[in-house]
Amino acid sequence: MAEAEEQETGSLEESTDESEEEESEEEPKLKYERLSNGVTEILQKDAASCMTVHDKFLALGTHYGKVYLLDVQGNITQKFDVSPVKINQISLDESGEHMGVCSEDGKVQVFGLYSGEEFHETFDCPIKIIAVHPHFVRSSCKQFVTGGKKVCSVKERHASEMRDLPSRYVEIVSQFETEFYISGLAPLCDQLVVLSYVKEISEKTEREYCARPRLDIIQPLSETCEEISSDALTVRGFQENECRDYHLEYSEGESLFYIVSPRDVVVAKERDQDDHIDWLLEKKKYEEALMAAEISQKNIKRHKILDIGLAYINHLVERGDYDIAARKCQKILGKNAALWEYEVYKFKEIGQLKAISPYLPRGDPVLKPLIYEMILHEFLESDYEGFATLIREWPGDLYNNSVIVQAVRDHLKKDSQNKTLLKTLAELYTYDKNYGNALEIYLTLRHKDVFQLIHKHNLFSSIKDKIVLLMDFDSEKAVDMLLDNEDKISIKKVVEELEDRPELQHVYLHKLFKRDHHKGQRYHEKQISLYAEYDRPNLLPFLRDSTHCPLEKALEICQQRNFVEETVYLLSRMGNSRSALKMIMEELHDVDKAIEFAKEQDDGELWEDLILYSIDKPPFITGLLNNIGTHVDPILLIHRIKEGMEIPNLRDSLVKILQDYNLQILLREGCKKILVADSLSLLKKMHRTQMKGVLVDEENICESCLSPILPSDAAKPFSVVVFHCRHMFHKECLPMPSMNSAAQFCNICSAKNRGPGSAILEMKK
Repeated sequence: MAEAEEQETGSLEESTDESEEEESEEEPKLKYERLSNGVTEILQKDAASCMTVHDKFLALGTHYGKVYLLDVQGNITQKFDVSPVKINQISLDESGEHMGVCSEDGKVQVFGLYSGEEFHETFDCPIKIIAVHPHFVRSSCKQFVTGGKKVCSVKERHASEMRDLPSRYVEIVSQFETEFYISGLAPLCDQLVVLSYVKEISEKTEREYCARPRLDIIQPLSETCEEISSDALTVRGFQENECRDYHLEYSEGESLFYIVSPRDVVVAKERDQDDHIDWLLEKKKYEEALMAAEISQKNIKRHKILDIGLAYINHLVERGDYDIAARKCQKILGKNAALWEYEVYKFKEIGQLKAISPYLPRGDPVLKPLIYEMILHEFLESDYEGFATLIREWPGDLYNNSVIVQAVRDHLKKDSQNKTLLKTLAELYTYDKNYGNALEIYLTLRHKDVFQLIHKHNLFSSIKDKIVLLMDFDSEKAVDMLLDNEDKISIKKVVEELEDRPELQHVYLHKLFKRDHHKGQRYHEKQISLYAEYDRPNLLPFLRDSTHCPLEKALEICQQRNFVEETVYLLSRMGNSRSALKMIMEELHDVDKAIEFAKEQDDGELWEDLILYSIDKPPFITGLLNNIGTHVDPILLIHRIKEGMEIPNLRDSLVKILQDYNLQILLREGCKKILVADSLSLLKKMHRTQMKGVLVDEENICESCLSPILPSDAAKPFSVVVFHCRHMFHKECLPMPSMNSAAQFCNICSAKNRGPGSAILEMKK
């Protein structure tokens, strides 16, 4: 029977109300386990009535008057036959050497556990409570207290309050009412642990019955209390127990609480972090459990972060949250390659390789190539875009490139024009340094990265026969690239390759000419025809800027195509200005352009030709009258106009001629005034300069004989001539003035064509 009972209850989960625990989302504060070993043996024959706890051992009293000393595992270490009746209370001093016992027959005993010391007292009523002085071992503290009914605290009285009062007093700590019977109390920090006896009424029979006892943690307030937690305990025989059959003892140092009933002793402990994680895992709160384990990894003993993480991944997979499970693998699996590979195979089994692919490690660690190839094959079978994305994102050394290339080529046999596969194959060729094949695919696809590929891997030798393809794809980029790399692909080679595509040939040569007018001079004759055919707007600028273009050939082409403006320019450049002017007048009928041309040439004969051609054309005469005034005398034109000819806007034209003439007169007068003012100013400046004195001393020399200008003997007579140019001569060293002019001039300045400098001073003595 004892074995059957042990099978019924014996674990933490069995000692609590499972139905309430499953429904509640609030985590319990305590955990429970039965005290077994010797206790089980005792309670098979007897019933527990009380218990007390010491740091070193436990003391259990029974209904048959026996006291057992137990270790913390419940093993019997000593046995005392104290009374023939029920033991009500046991008390120990701090040292654990003296024990006080009170029983139902009114007897109180205090005796030494390891000595013969013993005290007896008998009362005429049952004694329910006994408390031995904490320092009973001392001779001055041989005291104990008995009682039977308050919750109180015994305190020492202050010396100032002594007078005739006892040295100690009892203080009520807290007082409040509950809705249940209290079988035991114990402190837990500033809270109370309460063992309560509960009776409930059956819904079927409407009769009162004994329910499971409850262990509550409450927060005492001034006149009430607040429930923190409440656990229903499944103890053996709870259906027959009364309130007085339950007792609560505690070990303050370890926060252990002992629930004593006649047939059972249950130990309650504060839950540690491992228990907290257990509860979270039980409630399937894996994220919180993982976080709690990471925060307290130094304190947990029964759990490992990795195990919790793996359980979390499994839970997410079972629930169908494959993407979240895959994302959590990054954090949980970390750098453990073996676990990564194991999880990948698990995802493969459930057909979710795509879910884990974005999170696979790509550097540290690196998995086996087979893992990456397996995922690439999965995408290749069902998702070309996803396959292409992985090829772009994954380094090429993660997998066997040749295997994947072959797989892609096999798929292209079924769908040869699939751009996604072709582009991906080109990228794979690039990883494999097979740049030629990659370039060919990029050109076929007209992919924007083709030029970057050529530059990055210096593939100019591979594109010599693909210039037309490059130009067809993007002529601007292709020409820029070819011109920037003339040393790798010559101009001659490019022109030859484009021989059958003259429109592309023109684009290349035009860009070359814009960069350097001389570099492609050998092709300037060819370019005349190309400009004429494909780009006439740029033909005239080309003819103007080129110094290597054969003018006769250009003139022939322009005349064949009736390009008047270009022909006019060529005729002018070849010196045939009169023919050019005639063409402007006869072909273009543009007097303004003709006048502009005549102005540029600044040739009187051209103006004569223009006037002769225009004399019978009134609109042309108007144009000439409006523009000729500043270049040709308008009278020459006016005299030739036939009398009676109607000329549009003649009055306005004549007014303009007069205005232009007046403007010229005003400009001349203004210039004359400025010239006179400047001349006068300079004359005054010269006069002031010439009026200044000139220093003549021993250091000056005669510019003719090179002797000192002043004689060494100051008493001798001398004659010196000093010019305004500061040159000095002995008078006898100067030539005699001519008969026509008495003025003398500086020989040096006259010789240098600086203009003669007249003498300003003649010194004599």
